[in-house]
Amino acid sequence: MRSHMFTTLVIVALGCLGSAGVGHAGEASVLDVQVRANEDGTYAFTATVSHRDEGWSHYADKWEVLSPTGDILGTRTLYHPHVDEQPFTRSLGRVEVPIGITSVTLRAYDNVHGAGTRTFTVDLPPRK
Repeated sequence: MRSHMFTTLVIVALGCLGSAGVGHAGEASVLDVQVRANEDGTYAFTATVSHRDEGWSHYADKWEVLSPTGDILGTRTLYHPHVDEQPFTRSLGRVEVPIGITSVTLRAYDNVHGAGTRTFTVDLPPRK
């Protein structure tokens, strides 16, 4: 009986170790943000994102612009892994931000963990 329990525990432990590789790349993080006001009253954002992309099975797949209350104002979809380009920078233009909002937060996601915990909050320049 003891031998069977020990074997079962070893199998369970090995299974956990095998699944530890899932998510090895960690969460996506926003490292830096540049923002500019466009002539039409919208904003353009350029975000630098870091994630140890491992290929199609685990990669940073988007970042979002969020209002102070958490409303999604814009989404930049990332259509492929950036295994050999880390960190990487991508832009999103013409984001409509409601009047009265003076800062926004950018949050990156990956296709395994979802939302990353390292976000970046930036003050908005005056509208043109």
